[in-house]
Formats: sequence, C-alpha cells, structure tokens
Amino acid sequence: QVQLVESGGGSVEPGGSLRLSCAASGFTFSRNVMRWYRQAPGKEREFVARISTSGGITSYADSVKGRFTISRDNAKNTMYLQMNSLKPEDTAVYYCNAPMGPDYWGQGTQVTVSS
Repeated sequence: QVQLVESGGGSVEPGGSLRLSCAASGFTFSRNVMRWYRQAPGKEREFVARISTSGGITSYADSVKGRFTISRDNAKNTMYLQMNSLKPEDTAVYYCNAPMGPDYWGQGTQVTVSS
C-alpha cells in the first residue's frame, strides 16, 4: 500500500534551517508529481511546494519562495524540502502529498520556529 513517511522536523530559532524528507513506498514514485503542504495551529492546510516527476519543474507558495527548495531523488524514492531563513510563521506540521486520484498523505512532521 502507499506509504509516505516524513522526517526531519524539529525546533529552530528564527533564521535557522531544516531539511525535511519524505520517504515513499507502495507506488511508482518516479512517475508521480509530489507536493509539500503545511498546517499551522488553527489554520487550514496550505500548499507549500510542488515538484514534477523528473524534478525539473518546481513551484512554490509566495510565502516560501526564495527560502525553501523542493527536490527529489527518484533512485531513493525520497522527496526533500530544504527550508532556510525560517520565520516564526513557518511553524506548522508539514505533510508530504502524492496526488494520484485519491490524495495520499504522510503523518506529518512538526516544525517549530521560535526564539
């Protein structure tokens, strides 16, 4: 069955960096667009970034553009999100998403940005 497992979250100070990973299994990873979403307390889940099957095309929410970088390693069935210059408003649970007809989601990983 489809499994998406996020890791790499944690607590950092403003201006810090984190790298999230999403390990995928149960489907042909290299044939699927992948996305990152996040959900802050009391807010709806929002789009963060998207990457094409080859990794050659990426798109970002305006709020993270220039600070976050999405990437993937199809040989390892893994997607990444490099987050730099983190701000308190980046605090959220970050989710990996595979849109394949039904949407598949990971369990999420908590990112907390606070001084």
